Amino acid sequence: MQRLKIQLDQYTDLTSEETASIERVIPQDQLQAFRGVYLGIARDLRGKNDNGSDPVVQQLDFELVLFASAVIDYDYIMALIARYSQQEPGKQKMSRSQLIALIQSDAKFIDEYEEIAAYINTLKAGEALNEKEIRRGFEIFKNERNESLVAAMAATYGLETAVLQSFIDGIMERMIFDGERLNDLFAPLGLCWKVRSQKELALMKELIPLLHKLAQGREISGLRVYEQ
Repeated sequence: MQRLKIQLDQYTDLTSEETASIERVIPQDQLQAFRGVYLGIARDLRGKNDNGSDPVVQQLDFELVLFASAVIDYDYIMALIARYSQQEPGKQKMSRSQLIALIQSDAKFIDEYEEIAAYINTLKAGEALNEKEIRRGFEIFKNERNESLVAAMAATYGLETAVLQSFIDGIMERMIFDGERLNDLFAPLGLCWKVRSQKELALMKELIPLLHKLAQGREISGLRVYEQ
């Protein structure tokens, strides 16, 4: 459906009647909802296959290029969020749910959708935040979420939050994962080799998605061994 819609959009000589006819067959809101569901399934499947262990998922071509609008980008979304914040409750041209649905239906935000949606849900219409304040608020929001996630991981594995955060910061500064530093992380716990190895693998399974998110598409050397 998305492929056919793109082909239809390439016709520049459609009459208003023909355009209305297309809209009646597949309303824009319905198509956007379908795109959101499709990308949600793609995101879930990719997340479950982060270690590449499912050959069926590996062979799937999600054709995400079909779901990336040339008009909608990060700057456009930040501007829309600011506009939403500046409008009085009940007078918004775009509601909170419509704004979230727009982000959900674009492939460029497939990895950030949940975070952006969660941030939008913290805002109130009528707060009158400008785009600069929206951007700064989003960065603070992301940092706080990441800090909470790291604190939860540290508590789960008996580590100090500051030590685990320092370990993550070291990886991101050098864009290199050092297995010896992972060993050093658990050394103070005095665990036997088998238990320590199990904890290291379990921690990395939770940590890898966060590292990929922080890397923003850049490769972290040495991390692949834990993704097998």
